[in-house]
Amino acid sequence: MSTHPRFGPELRRLRQEAGLTLTEFSVALNYDKGHLSKVERGERSASPELARRCDAFLGANGELQSLALRPETDSDTSETSAVPSLWLVGRREVLAAGTGALIDLGLKLRSQPSSTIDPLLPSFRAQFDQLRNLGQSTAPKILLPLLETQTRMVAGLASDAPSAARASALLLASRFAEFTGWMAQEAGDSGTALGWTGEAAELARAGGDPHLGSYALVRRALVTLYGGDAAGTVALARRAQSEALPPRIRGLAAQREAQGHALVGDERACLRSLDRARELLDGDDTRSGAEPVIGTTHVSDPAAMTTGWCLHDLGRPKAAAEILDRECRRIPPHALRTRARYGFRRSLAHAASGEVEHACAIAGELLGVMPAVPSATVNSDVRRLARELSRFRSSRAVLDLQPALARVLAPTQD
Repeated sequence: MSTHPRFGPELRRLRQEAGLTLTEFSVALNYDKGHLSKVERGERSASPELARRCDAFLGANGELQSLALRPETDSDTSETSAVPSLWLVGRREVLAAGTGALIDLGLKLRSQPSSTIDPLLPSFRAQFDQLRNLGQSTAPKILLPLLETQTRMVAGLASDAPSAARASALLLASRFAEFTGWMAQEAGDSGTALGWTGEAAELARAGGDPHLGSYALVRRALVTLYGGDAAGTVALARRAQSEALPPRIRGLAAQREAQGHALVGDERACLRSLDRARELLDGDDTRSGAEPVIGTTHVSDPAAMTTGWCLHDLGRPKAAAEILDRECRRIPPHALRTRARYGFRRSLAHAASGEVEHACAIAGELLGVMPAVPSATVNSDVRRLARELSRFRSSRAVLDLQPALARVLAPTQD
């Protein structure tokens, strides 16, 4: 871990300009005074978390963050490449997961005459909704083989369907493919995730919907976000905000752009993007439509939740914790994957605010469900939480939490 040689002197200059003693500064940031002193003298490197917090507190507008290298970018990338390729489970495992009936139904439908495909599309749509719900409580490696099979099956049926039904079948196949890509990313295989996302865009285009291709840019921006590539995230998200696109896609893209700005501490650009996202999503009425909703279906107010997410990256953990506390209470109990995703970010915000025991209590509950819904993306925040809590090694709550943290992170470490 290293920072630019100018980081320490610049931090000291900004602190002194703010009229703060080192003691006052350390208390405000919940950091050890001795550690901050060594950082200012260049004897210790600043972590990305510390750089964000200093930048926000001193109003440096990203200047300090630009002087701090991001080691988590390399670790996230190496983790992705280290995860083995997705393995196929056998029929017995799928049956054990409670989804064997879906395969049986699909195999029976495959033998039906093409003239019967149109009336059967609602059955495939029901399968999609069921699989999406299963994704909230089932490991990705269990669902992936079934999702891949169903995607190929619906796409194959579309090719045999009468023209009147072909478009609907292709569009549904595109949604299967998009969700398959998301589960691949959750399993830690970003390459496969991008491949399925690209296939989803092609299927949608063939079905007469050019818009899902733009949403594919939002999904690609999620991969770059978790890779720590802020500039790439912003660039991809901006390409998905054309006025010709539906409000929901533009709103989700604006959210992703905000997250990219937050990574580099550009608070003004971040808040502008969040305002745009809120306006677009508030006017979105796709939740009441017949087609599957693009993006999350388990977060009541996506713009508010993303605001909490971004405020942490902007170095404002107390404000982040307040929003995330409120929004996490609104997540349905059965949505384990969504609860874990935002719950660990909530725990991280409380830990960064110095509320260590509360942070550990939140994380303790979530760590208990992680074996059921393992997630390569959520693990990135679990690693950040572990680093944050390592500053409080003498805390009994932290010591008690360490074994559970280690069990969750061990599979992703070399």
